[in-house]
Amino acid sequence: MTKILAVDDDVAILNMIENILKKDGHVITKISNPLEIDIDKASSYDLILLDVMMPGIDGFSLCSKLRTVADCPIIFLTAKTEENSLVEGLSKGADDYICKPFGVMELRARISAHLRRENREHSVRMVFGRICFNLSQKQMLVDDKEISLTRVEYDICEFLARNKGQVFSKEQILESVLGFDSDSNESTIITHIKNIRTKFSPYEIMPVKTVWGIGYKWDE
Repeated sequence: MTKILAVDDDVAILNMIENILKKDGHVITKISNPLEIDIDKASSYDLILLDVMMPGIDGFSLCSKLRTVADCPIIFLTAKTEENSLVEGLSKGADDYICKPFGVMELRARISAHLRRENREHSVRMVFGRICFNLSQKQMLVDDKEISLTRVEYDICEFLARNKGQVFSKEQILESVLGFDSDSNESTIITHIKNIRTKFSPYEIMPVKTVWGIGYKWDE
């Protein structure tokens, strides 16, 4: 039984989310006042849905607080589609975003994709020069120092590293990481790649290369 936390100051949207997702067997906890969230209990959820524009505290700030204890997928519900806003949101630790208004099938497909990815099992390690993947822990290290990646950022790196030297389009990366039924768009991948490169920059290493007009590849 999957436990999902939905936070939105619009009660009608919360009720709609509950009606949609409970049909898939999910248990939904609804919170309309973000200041009432018990951060210490956030680790008990399997997935969190966060509105961006809320009174008291915005979704970006709340995401940062939740990430101190929660390791589950966090998805923003947002009417803001400007690239700068999306970059900020994903850099706070979110895995994805859904733009309002959203449809029933989009919400169900996106959540199913993230939950499936969450349940994938990994084992052993991969080493590429200075970079090491601890696959069972979904952890990437450079020079034995952990790089703080969101789940989607990590999965993008692992996917490209497993297929070192092969070039993938944004669409191929999207389908491989989030699933064929994901309704995320290619701008999500662009934003995650930007964040990954920012986190690599202090180490003066950039294994994720752009192949202009085609996509990206992993190359030491």
